[in-house]
Amino acid sequence: VAPIVANLGPLEDLTLTPNPEEVEEVFTLPLEHLLREENQGYTHFRTAGRYAYTLPVFLNGPHRVWGLTAIITELALELLVPGRY
Repeated sequence: VAPIVANLGPLEDLTLTPNPEEVEEVFTLPLEHLLREENQGYTHFRTAGRYAYTLPVFLNGPHRVWGLTAIITELALELLVPGRY
């Protein structure tokens, strides 16, 4: 996995063709949305009935950004907007 941060210009001008075997749906989240506390959360995982680890999750209506994508997003926010995230 190699995360890339880029300015792609207006999203309306892009034509995305994701692999349907890997991607069910494409959606975007503005930076301001990700920075709002009500859209941030954490998922706690247990192993063998005991606490194991906690991962970030970002909320957007029916969509949830979680797993490795949420970890990468959290790290990117820490770098892009220090002090706000």
